[in-house]
Order: sequence, then structure tokens, then C-alpha cells
Amino acid sequence: MAILGSLIARSLQVRKKFNLPVATPQVYQRYTLKQLLDRGQYTSFGKHYGFGEILSREVDFVKAFKERVPVHTYSDMYEQWWHRCQKGEENVSWPGKVKYFALSSGTSESASKHIPVTQDMIRSIKKVGFKQLYSMANFNIRPASFTKGVLMLGGTTSLFERGDYYEGDMSGISAKNMPRWMSSFLYKPGQKISKKTQWEERIKMIVEKAPEWDVATICGVPAWVQIVLERVMARHGVDNIHQIWPNLNVYIHGGVSIEPYRQAFNNIFGPDMTYIETYMASEGSFGFQARPGGGIKLVLNASIFYEFVPFNSENFDDDGNIKPNPTAYTISEVKEGVDYAVLLTTCSGAWRYMIGDVIHFTNAAEHEIAITGRTRQFLSLCGEHLSVDNMNKAIQTVSKQLNINIREFTVCGVKHENLFAHKWYIGCDEPVDTETLRTLIDKTLCSLNDDYEVERTSALKEVFVEVLPSNTFLNYMKATGKHNAMSKFPRVLKGQQMQDWQNYVAKIQQKELPQVW
Repeated sequence: MAILGSLIARSLQVRKKFNLPVATPQVYQRYTLKQLLDRGQYTSFGKHYGFGEILSREVDFVKAFKERVPVHTYSDMYEQWWHRCQKGEENVSWPGKVKYFALSSGTSESASKHIPVTQDMIRSIKKVGFKQLYSMANFNIRPASFTKGVLMLGGTTSLFERGDYYEGDMSGISAKNMPRWMSSFLYKPGQKISKKTQWEERIKMIVEKAPEWDVATICGVPAWVQIVLERVMARHGVDNIHQIWPNLNVYIHGGVSIEPYRQAFNNIFGPDMTYIETYMASEGSFGFQARPGGGIKLVLNASIFYEFVPFNSENFDDDGNIKPNPTAYTISEVKEGVDYAVLLTTCSGAWRYMIGDVIHFTNAAEHEIAITGRTRQFLSLCGEHLSVDNMNKAIQTVSKQLNINIREFTVCGVKHENLFAHKWYIGCDEPVDTETLRTLIDKTLCSLNDDYEVERTSALKEVFVEVLPSNTFLNYMKATGKHNAMSKFPRVLKGQQMQDWQNYVAKIQQKELPQVW
């Protein structure tokens, strides 16, 4: 393993010395769409929307594609097309049969989504993974790190047979299809533990086995990584994770913003740590942070075509639902600082698919982005336009100023005195003055968001804060069937989700339900 790691480290340094030729973003994306249309033209979807005729328009095929093919939500794709793949039908929206379906409920849906994962998508994910590996030469990572273990806190690799296909977590599907050399030598916790279907059982085994591994890199959703590392330290009686893993110096994170967890990770890791953000979902792997201080760099030549819909009232209704015939831009047309919802066309048979993420470009020339939220996770009861990005930054600020560890939070918009208010639920296990916390959150948001500041003097009459034990959030996820490595607590709750959460909190406070975690 040491020889293999040394070869990897040396090859990255050698590659860094060469300026490899690259095409423009527009060229990459036009070529990608043309390939996807060519592969998809003989499928049921391709015949229905006339891909052959779209391709015949050599110059304007991108424009023709956007005119002919409507935007699809998950419900549109599943109800009209993907459910047929589960019955064994071939060539529905991508050539051949679909062998895998990734189960995903995200943060906004209660029922699991079934996202098709084709062999072409598995190859795309591997391609993005190798590109990320190459980019690590840009970071100050110790060469010895490439000879050590990589702890991946993802979903179970056990897949469940459902007749003509298998279903499971996307992270599990990816782990099951990773290169053998990595699976055998670098991958932790290893296939034996990863096959365990119960997340809590996997955590216990990881905690017990931790001292036996030499981990240099850890990957996973921040909330769960924090929980696992704290349990490892508590179980083995250390106050710093480097007493268990002295070579740990890279954390690859994604799924939610790292900012609310930054203070906690500074305490766990100390200063000598490299953080690298990735952008992955059940629908594919889209990009990664390719340089220190940069945003997430979209990979434009991995069989995924991107479109960007301005996230505004012209294209979305008040509930975050996309309107018919939205304005959509390609990679060469975007502007920095504008919030866009992402549309995907992929080699798994998703066509102009609304993934639900909202991003903005931090560097359009380098196609680098920041994820600012979800189309249905924002608050604008009266024009305050409060994004998840604003909320994350506020929590990071108050955590640092008050020197507290806020492990989870969520926000609801409520009626108040014939106008409106925001209700924050904060998961914190340390003593904190609620009024101080409320004032600081409010003040920080006013400094971050001009619309919010204006509305706080008019229709947004009040901000309420309720501090809860952090276990309340974890237990609620468990009670709602989202107790796994990939689940994230929604930052904004609306409608029935908000009602369910408020009822749950009330029952906890009235001691009708136990805190079971």
C-alpha cells in the first residue's frame, strides 16, 4: 500500500507540471449534449421528443433541445418514464436496462425517490473522482496521506434485489463499484462493516475499530462526521482525534454547508486540516473544490449537461415550484452572483431534470459555484428573501461569537399579530441565553440581507428562538425514517413538515415521547 500511495503522490506532482490542453466550457457542454442526444435518440423518451430531428439542426440543436423538451421534476420523470424501468422495460429514457436505483429522500420529501443509476453514470462518477484526485495536487496535502486510509461515512453497500434491479444508497452503489485497489487497500471501514444495513450498528463498529486504522482522509456529511468523531474520542478517552489518527489531515465534505459546523470541527481537528467541498447527489457527481479558496468547480465533460434557471418570481412560484417554460441559460451565459436553480441532463436518462439545488457562480470563467440552498428551502413570507446560505452564515457567526456548538437548526415562517415572524429551532447542548442568541441571529441577518433588514421594520414583526437538546433533531430523523449517513435535517420547514415537527417538539416537551438517542 505504501508503494501504491507513493506512486499516486508522485504522479500527481508530475501531472501538476504539465499544462494539459482544455476546451472552452461552451465546447465541452455542446459536445456533451450532442453525445447524450445521440445515445438517447432511439429510446422511448428520445422518440417522443424527436431527438433525431433535434440533432439534424446542427447549429441550433441546443436551442431546439430547450424548445422541444420541457423541464421535468422528479415526479414528472418517475410517473411518465422511470417507473417503467423498474418493471424491466429497456430503452425507456436511456439505452438498455437500468441495473441500479438510488434511494433518495433528500431533505424535503418523506417518501423515497428512486433515481436510475446506469453503468454510464457509474463511469461518469469515477471520471469525476479521478479528476478530483488529480486536483489534490493543488492543495498542501502531505504526500504520505496517499498511502493511508480513507474513511467514507456513507450509506450501506448492501443493495436490495427488486426483481429486475437493485436499489440502495447512492454512496453505497458508488462504494460497491469503486476500483478494486482502493477497496482492498485504502477504503475504510471496509466492505464487511459497510454491508451492515443499520447505520447505528455501523457507527458502533467504526468507533470500536478506529484505533486499528491509519486514516488520513475522511469523507461524509458534516453532522454525521461530527457525531462519529466525537464518539470515537469519547470511547477511547482522548480529547483530540489526532491522538487516534495522527495522519488525518483531509476532510472531504458535501451535502450541506460546512459553515454551521466550522467551530466544532476546529475543536476536533485543530488548525492543520485541509477542507475540500464536493457536489454529489443521487443523480450524479457534479464537481469539487479544485483549488484552495475556490468554489466548487463543475466538471463539464462527464456526460452531464447543465442549464441554469434564474431563481426569481418570473420562473418560480411562492412555494419554490418551477413555472412552465422558464428561462434557462447554458454555462457560457451565466453571470456571477445570480441565484440559479440547476437543471440536469444526464447519462442516467434524466432530461432537463430539476434537481432542486440553488447555486450562484463565484467565478464564472472557472465555472466555480457555491450552493446557496434549495428551491423549496427559503423563506420569503413578505419579501425578506432569506436563503439557506444566509442562515448558515448567521449560525456560523453566532457560534463563533458566543463560543457555542450549534449542532443543528431549522427555521419556520409563521403568522404573528396579523403579520409574520420567523421561528428558529436551535440544537445546542451548552448553556446559552436565548435572548442573546435571538438578538445576534437577527442582527447578523440584517447585515447579510438588505431585504430582510427592510422587512424587519415592517411586515416581519418578530423573530423567535427555541433552544432544544441536539438529540431532539436526531430522534426526529429516526422517527421519520431518515436515520442514515446521507440524511440531512431540512433548514426550512413548511406546510405539513412544519406541522409534524412542531407536534413532535410539543410531545417531547410534554414528555409524551422519550428522548431515545
